[in-house]
Order: sequence, then C-alpha cells, then structure tokens
Amino acid sequence: MFPFVAVEGQEKIKKALYLSLINKRIGGVLISGEKGTAKSTLVRGLEEIIEDKKIVNLPLNITEDNLVGTLDIEKTLKKGKKVFQDGLLKKSHNNILYVDEINLLGENIVSTLLEVMALKENFIERDGLSLSHPADFLLIGTMNPEEGELREQFLDKFGIFVKIEGIKKISTRVRIIKQRLEYEKNPEKFRLNYEESSKLLKEKIQKAQELLLKIKVSEQILRLATKIVEEAHTVGNRAEIILIETAKAIAAFEGRIYLNIEDLKEAAEFVLPHRVRRVEEEKENNFQEEPNVDNQDDKKNENKDENIDDNRNSEEKEEPEIEKNEKCESESELEESSQENSKPDENFEENYDIGKIFKVKEIIDTGMFDHKKRKGIGKRCKTKTSLLKGRYVKSIRPRGKILDLAFDATIRAAAPYQKFDKEEGLKIKISKEHIRTKVREHRTGTTIVFVVDSSGSMGVKKRMEAVKGTIMSLLKDAYEKRDKVGMVSFRRDRAEEILPITRSIDLAQKKLKNLVTGGKTPLTEGLLKGYSVLKREMRLDKDILPIMVILSDGKGNFSKNGEDPIKESIKVARNMSKEKIKIVVVDTEEGFVKLELAKKLAEALSGEYYRLENLKSDDLLTIVKDKI
Repeated sequence: MFPFVAVEGQEKIKKALYLSLINKRIGGVLISGEKGTAKSTLVRGLEEIIEDKKIVNLPLNITEDNLVGTLDIEKTLKKGKKVFQDGLLKKSHNNILYVDEINLLGENIVSTLLEVMALKENFIERDGLSLSHPADFLLIGTMNPEEGELREQFLDKFGIFVKIEGIKKISTRVRIIKQRLEYEKNPEKFRLNYEESSKLLKEKIQKAQELLLKIKVSEQILRLATKIVEEAHTVGNRAEIILIETAKAIAAFEGRIYLNIEDLKEAAEFVLPHRVRRVEEEKENNFQEEPNVDNQDDKKNENKDENIDDNRNSEEKEEPEIEKNEKCESESELEESSQENSKPDENFEENYDIGKIFKVKEIIDTGMFDHKKRKGIGKRCKTKTSLLKGRYVKSIRPRGKILDLAFDATIRAAAPYQKFDKEEGLKIKISKEHIRTKVREHRTGTTIVFVVDSSGSMGVKKRMEAVKGTIMSLLKDAYEKRDKVGMVSFRRDRAEEILPITRSIDLAQKKLKNLVTGGKTPLTEGLLKGYSVLKREMRLDKDILPIMVILSDGKGNFSKNGEDPIKESIKVARNMSKEKIKIVVVDTEEGFVKLELAKKLAEALSGEYYRLENLKSDDLLTIVKDKI
C-alpha cells in the first residue's frame, strides 16, 4: 500500500480525512474529482494512521444478501434450524466503510445504506429471519463526476464534501512520477522512508481526539455559525451542527481548545458546497415568481408613462379597465392579421443562441420498475428482462417451465427441513415446493423527441433560447445515462428532423446553433414528423421507451391539404393517442386573450398539459419524469 503521508499535494482531501477521523459526529466524507487524482490511494492509505478502525471495502457489484446478511446455508443444513450469516454492514460497525465510484452504486444498495445510516442499526426481515444489529460506521465515498451524480438524499448524508482537480504544477507532477517509480522499484524500502512521518501524524490525530472533548463552543461562535449557514441559504439545522463539529475538529487538529472565526470559515468550505446548490435553485425560482406580484405598481406606472407619450386622453387614464380591454382587442387583432397576412413572417428569420446549460434533474424516476420485458441497455430506468443475464434482484416460485434456477434461494427454502426429511444417501433433499427461480432486472434508456414550434411566434422573449438550452442539457445527461434525444422543428410549410436521434453533444450543438425562427405554423406536419421519427426508432429497436415533448401554442395556420389547420391537427392528434408513446404538451401561448388551443391538442393526444410561463427549462425535465 502506498503510504498516506507520501502522497504529493491534495492537501484538502487529507484535511477532510483527518477531520472525519478526529470527530465522528461530522459524518461521512465524499471526494469528487477526475480520475488519477489519488482519491482511492489516500483513502486506502488511512489504515496506517489509525489504530482502532479498519477499512471495509464495499464493491459496486455487491448483492443485498451480502450487504445486510442472509441465511447461512451450511450451518442451517447441519443444524436443521435457521442460522444467520453476517453481512458487510455487520463488519463495518465501528469501522470505515469505503465505496469507490460511489455514484455507480445500485439504487437498491443506496436505499439500504440510507436507511441504516439514519438508524445506525441494520434490521433484517428476510428468509424467515427477524433480527437486528448495530451498524454505526464512517462512510467515505470517492467518485468521478463525469460518470454521473449522486441523488440528493444520499449526498446530504455526507458531512464533508471535497471537490478536487488534477495537479497542474509541473514540478509537483514530476515529483509524483519520481515517487511512484521509486515505490514500484522497492515498496518495502519506500514505506520505511515514511514510517516516522506516519507515526507522527497518527499521534497528532490521537491528541486531537483527546482535545476535542475539552472544546467548549461560546454563544458568539454559535450565532456566527448560524449566520454563515443562513447566508448560504441551506435548509434545516443539519448544516449548522456539522459546521460546528467540523470547526471543533479543525481547532483540535491545530492543538487548541477554543474556536475562532477562521475555524468556521475553513469548516464552511467543507460543509456547505454540496448543500447550497439545491437551495439556490429553489430561491431563484421564488425570486422569479415574486416580481409578477410585487411589481404590479411599477407596471402600472410604466403604463401611465406610455399613455402620456402616446397623448391619450385623460378619460383613458382614469379608467384602466377600458384601457386593458382595448389592449386585449388590439393584441387579438394583431394575432388575426398575422395569420391572414403571412408574407412578412416568411421573409423574416431570426436566430437565437443556445440558452443556459444546466445540470438536469432525473427525467425518469430511477426507482421506477418498467413491467414490460425489454432487452435494451442503459442506465436510467429499471425494467424486467427475458434474457438470462442482468442483476439478480429476488427469487420467486416458478411459473411454468424452469429456465433460470435460483440455486441459493432453493437451498435456503429446503435447508430448515433437512434434519427430518432427508432420505438415506442424499446430502440434501429438495422437493417441488422448495424450488425458486430468479427475477432479473437491468436498466434501459429512453428516446426523447422534442417537437418544437420554430415559427415566428417562438421568437417572442427569446423562448427558443430556453428550448435549445434544455436539449443541450439533456444531451449531456444522456451521455451519462445512455438516453437518446432528437429534435423536430416545424415552420413555414414543412417540418424537418434537425437533430437525429443521438447522444453526440458536438453534433447537437452545431444543429441547434443554426436553428432559426420565422414563418407560419404547420402544426400537423410537426406532429406527423415527430411521430414518424419515434416510429422509425421503435421499428429499429422494439425495446426503447419513446417520449414526445411538444412545445407550441397550438395555433396551426398552415395545411397542405387545404383543411382547417386547427381541426386537422386535432384529428391527427386523436390518431396518435392510440400509440404507446408518452406525450407532454407545453403551451407557449402568451397575451391577455388565450385561446388554449394547445390544451385541446393535449386532450386529443391523451397527453399532459402545462403552460410555459409556469415553467423553467429544467422544470420541463421534471414533468417528463413525473409522467412516465
């Protein structure tokens, strides 16, 4: 093992690990950084500087049986009664549980860890067993953010978070290479060179653990800690508590029994980063909603100024309701005239940049179990599989022909009865009622097609920027989750597939950057094109999960067949509703007079309906998640 103290740089990781060892009340440590930054080397090297704990590695492919414990088949067979076999959680009690690439851990294992960490006890209710044992451990996780993020409930369980990057300084990188070459040449000799340094560090940590018990927190420090957390906009009291505990560990490590402001500031760098992000997004949402209510007086004043500039008479100023009605009528007339006279729209085009790219929320609940058997691959949605591969999640009594025998579950079912039922010459007797078969699952991705109205109306308030930003964000998420995303645009007299079904971010960026708005609204063509793109993908791969997201005001004003454009689109929508495609309609209509044609379209499609002004681009992803 490479010595902990021999690792060059990454002082922040080292400090985080020291603090977690000094004060166990801090909770777990999560280290996020690109590969090759010595994350795993440092964590595994902790063993040489701790005496009363050992590091228990939790492998990514661990089964629930091995984690929580299960029936001990051998002893059960011998004794004729059920005997429990300890799992990894029992071994981790009062030790360090380490998970490398923790963001790739299975959802069922994450859920179990969350429950055990909250209760500090492991309750077992399986195989006819009902028992429990303490499971209080320090959880340390390392991850590469390029492979995906942790779910928020799990992230919040870590008291300390450290985000690191690779060392860029040339001289340090050269020293790292030299050290590694020296270590590989003679590991034992290399370790002896750092034995004294490891001993001194161990003694310093032990002394800090003793000093920790003597530290008293003043009222002033408590108030300051509360103010720091309040300014960071976190939720609940967990952040304040962990901030104080981390500051105490910092002071103890430096040989002090009192806290100062610098301790709190340094502690905040470890405790707050992974708790601020989520809350800041919520505050942004609230901030954007408030002006619509709070700034009504300002808008009235602005309208008055416009009235003066337009030389309107005093009667109009005194009767705001009449003014509003006249404004509604004028807007309605403008909309009607724009539909009747489309030539200016056809000649006018505008291009918008790709909007803000953000971290997307899960568009499908990863805890969802899709009951259709699919053979596709992915990392998003759990699904049954008819293949004799995939994660073995549970066993059941067989139905029909036995193809996938659950040998372990079969033996467990038969084991308690062997002392009485075993026939002469048989090591174990298995009856028909003991046989169990495996239930397997794997994960599959989704195929999402955005059908976007890019006619002249989409240029209002740069709505196209938000759409482009949403798709680019989805594509980044698709890279991690193996989803596929495409885009259909409709304007003028046609609809076209501007972004083929893809996971390529570079291709998407090029296509989206060149998307322009302007012209009529051939809604029917857009629906048919989006439908044909998904049907083509469904023919190529019957196991995909197809989703269509339509962004339009529903005001179709062009028909190739000469029919009424709106009635034509409703007719096509009713036919599409019979297909097994999840559909979400987002209404982009604006103005005082709302025809709500997009709502009628959603009803005809048997899809979900939402208004754009109530959404941010990332909220659209939540809608898709909630409705699948």
